[in-house]
Amino acid sequence: MLIRQPTDIRPSEITEPALYASRRSFVQGMLTMAAASSLGLQHSFAHADTAPFGKLLASPLSLSDDKPTAFKSVTTYGNFYEFGPDKDSPAKHAHRLRTRPWTVTVDGEVKTAKTFAIEDILNWAPLEERIYRMRCVEGWSAVIPWAGFSFNELLKRVEPTGNAKFVEFWSLADPEQMPYVRAPFLDWPYIEAIRLDEARHPLTLFALGMYGEVMPKQNGAPLRLVVPWKYGFKGAKSIVRIRFVEKQPETVWTKAAADEYGFYSNVNPDVPHKRWSQSHERRLGEFVKRKTLPFNGYAEQVAALYAGMDLRKYF
Repeated sequence: MLIRQPTDIRPSEITEPALYASRRSFVQGMLTMAAASSLGLQHSFAHADTAPFGKLLASPLSLSDDKPTAFKSVTTYGNFYEFGPDKDSPAKHAHRLRTRPWTVTVDGEVKTAKTFAIEDILNWAPLEERIYRMRCVEGWSAVIPWAGFSFNELLKRVEPTGNAKFVEFWSLADPEQMPYVRAPFLDWPYIEAIRLDEARHPLTLFALGMYGEVMPKQNGAPLRLVVPWKYGFKGAKSIVRIRFVEKQPETVWTKAAADEYGFYSNVNPDVPHKRWSQSHERRLGEFVKRKTLPFNGYAEQVAALYAGMDLRKYF
């Protein structure tokens, strides 16, 4: 697979983690000496857009048999249509995104709507590093070390009503910062949704970073959703609103092409996309394709969520 290398990406966005490990150690050491010890590294970084995280907790949910994809590949090739339709568009244009100040509103079927500042969200729980597979519907895939916490951390702070059955995730849609929001090829804002029981699953992750760093803007800063057994487009980026609802909602892709992008979008090698086979995939940075695994390799953990469902009909 040819991976284009944009010419206007800042070095900090494409440098391999191994090459700047010494810089990170120096910065962390200086911050530790300068900050009051009671604040902790994670709190010190809460106001920074690009500073590295402190120590992350290792997660038992991480993959143990897959090597992470190169940081450079993941940050220079991807989908973030608010910044353009090409795979290198996010890395070219996402520098426009302003991630401070940033708030996330939680409303809908909750007893009390709340709005959280991103600084508060960063301190909800110790951040875990979870190494997950990611599979995109176009046929490419990656293995990414995310930094984040379970969706259930949100539920500790809001109380959904008994009517809540689904959860919507709304991305920012600001044409000043995101030039392609002016283009009508999608019904903005970008809204994705999953069932509440899917959201509650331990694998569902709110990610604030990757590769030990604060989330790059082109990858969905400052907060994005990761549901590793579903195709990547289900993971809303730059989230500004989380809405609990009773009925299955329309999403940006079911509005655009429901016959191509089903609501569930579970990785299923036996259900081809209208334009692409899903039976095989190619990891970023690799040439040889590999077989796609049902539920992206997470069948043992999540298949019970869909017991009795026709996964060809509910694709």
